[in-house]
Amino acid sequence: MNNLSQINSQVINPQVVKTQGAGKAYQSVANSMAITVQDATDYLRANLMVSGAVSAVCLEKMAEDPTKNVPLYTSVLEKAQANIGTATNNFTKVGLAAAKVLKNFPSS
Repeated sequence: MNNLSQINSQVINPQVVKTQGAGKAYQSVANSMAITVQDATDYLRANLMVSGAVSAVCLEKMAEDPTKNVPLYTSVLEKAQANIGTATNNFTKVGLAAAKVLKNFPSS
């Protein structure tokens, strides 16, 4: 058997093609899930920054004139804090869903 025939027999072998195809598909899905988690991380980070800024402004305004501003800014501060919880829950759900997709995707 010459070298070209040996190479062709391995490259064209249906089992080799199937195994390599499955591996590439799994890697593609794993990469997609990693990007999904990165996007969820970016979303969480952005929400933390916005909520932190809103909280800082609310607390500053409350400290300036507690009698006037505490009633005005309390609900805004509570919503900013709730937003952090919502973003954290979203991150957790996305991470768990990505892990489930990857776990259930055949690797071979």
